[in-house]
Amino acid sequence: MSTEGGIVMRTSTVFTARYAETDQMGIVHHSNYPIWFEAGRTDFLKKAGVSNTSIEAKGVLLPLYEMNCRFISPAKYEDEIVVETRIKTLSCVRISFSYQVFNASNNKPIATGETLHAWTDKTLKPLNAEKKIPEVYSALYKEFKNINGGNVL
Repeated sequence: MSTEGGIVMRTSTVFTARYAETDQMGIVHHSNYPIWFEAGRTDFLKKAGVSNTSIEAKGVLLPLYEMNCRFISPAKYEDEIVVETRIKTLSCVRISFSYQVFNASNNKPIATGETLHAWTDKTLKPLNAEKKIPEVYSALYKEFKNINGGNVL
């Protein structure tokens, strides 16, 4: 977890690429990257003190409505992978996360990506997170506010 002025700006989630994640070419299949992004996002939220479980217990969901991934170089079986996650944008109705995936042994970039989520109730009706879960929104805002180039919408 990196900090600036005592504020968490990004988390680093580390794991080893598993054999089951590779394809016939011996590289990690592209379908695994959304799972890796989710692992990074889950870790980020937990380290920010607002786990997915605690958010959902308050009747709020964060469904994904858009995702992108840019592949730079292949990851292979048993590579130690790092997924760096940070909040890219934050508003009372949406939040987006950005990801940088790289090989831990040589810092070689593997992929970059972004996921965009809406704050909704359990029926997927959009809601205002700042009003519905102010303690969660406040905690995430604190994590986000000092990130250079970030956008509070």
